[in-house]
Amino acid sequence: MDISKFLTDDAILAETGRRIARYRLNHQVTQADLAEQAGVSKRTVERIEAGASAQFSTIVRILRVLDLLQGLDHLIPEPRTRPLDLLKQKGKTRQRASGKRQPDPVDNKWSWDDDS
Repeated sequence: MDISKFLTDDAILAETGRRIARYRLNHQVTQADLAEQAGVSKRTVERIEAGASAQFSTIVRILRVLDLLQGLDHLIPEPRTRPLDLLKQKGKTRQRASGKRQPDPVDNKWSWDDDS
């Protein structure tokens, strides 16, 4: 199954757990051994493989044991800054996002005559 934006969060967690289980089995590692090497409980590994949510740090530990950390580069690629944006920012990195500005409504101007 491909993971896409059309899947629910639960379906994505289930598919991720299934993939982790497949990799674990392909590496001939038991759940107990994976848990021990990752520094988590066996029950945590069972829950993740069953599609339950987990802390990201726990997932990172498991991916490290299964030699899958390089996949995080594809999950969250390094953001690229366009050269023109670098010139505008004068070498500084952004610290805040500016919200979308809403234009002032022209039709809804209040006046003293509108007290009804």
